[in-house]
Amino acid sequence: MKVVKKKSKWKHAVYLILALAMLVYAIPLIKFQPGGGFVSWFGMVWAAFALLVIGAHLHFLLGVNEEKQRALDAVRRAKLSEWQSTWGTTERQNHSM
Repeated sequence: MKVVKKKSKWKHAVYLILALAMLVYAIPLIKFQPGGGFVSWFGMVWAAFALLVIGAHLHFLLGVNEEKQRALDAVRRAKLSEWQSTWGTTERQNHSM
């Protein structure tokens, strides 16, 4: 059975804080005026990517995937035990012949 190493969350917290700091610093500098052209579009896309990064780190820090991971581990254990029991009965049948 595969052992899953527990990941620490401090790295994600640091990256979240850095992304928030960059966004807070950049938002006042981005010109969201209609006639801004390329600069406005670049600023909006950059802010959207920064929000995606922030959302991803929040998703990990809040532990949304932990419940899903537990369910997947339970399914994996059930399949492994089923496979082992099937393999054991097949081996016993081969030895008796």
